[in-house]
Amino acid sequence: MSFETTGKLIAVYPVTEISDKFKKREFVIEQAETKNGFDFKDYVKFQVTQDKCSLPDQVKVGDTVKVSFNLRGRKWEKDGTVNYFTNLEAWKLESASSSKPSVSDNSGFPDVSTAPLNDNKEFSASAEELDDLPF
Repeated sequence: MSFETTGKLIAVYPVTEISDKFKKREFVIEQAETKNGFDFKDYVKFQVTQDKCSLPDQVKVGDTVKVSFNLRGRKWEKDGTVNYFTNLEAWKLESASSSKPSVSDNSGFPDVSTAPLNDNKEFSASAEELDDLPF
């Protein structure tokens, strides 16, 4: 399941190599909210793994960022004791100002909002003509 959130990037940690085949990196964002005149701040830590460890290099501490992430939970047993942990695994990190597509970035489709109207009557059809269509 994918989620998105936005906040201010406040910390980026170095890459940690867990083993020869696994590495991870953590970063923290601050989410601020005002309710009933009180300011509340949440600090949310995410992790990126493997080839995604370079994602935090694309933004700077202090930037407002948009994070796309998956919620992951794991069960861990040691010496007969069962523990659980949860990770927020980021898979996309971008500046919040660049996350909004521009008008010209519309996947190759023309912007019809500024296209001239076609007043050519030869392409119009009456309701009677449309009733004769075979579908």
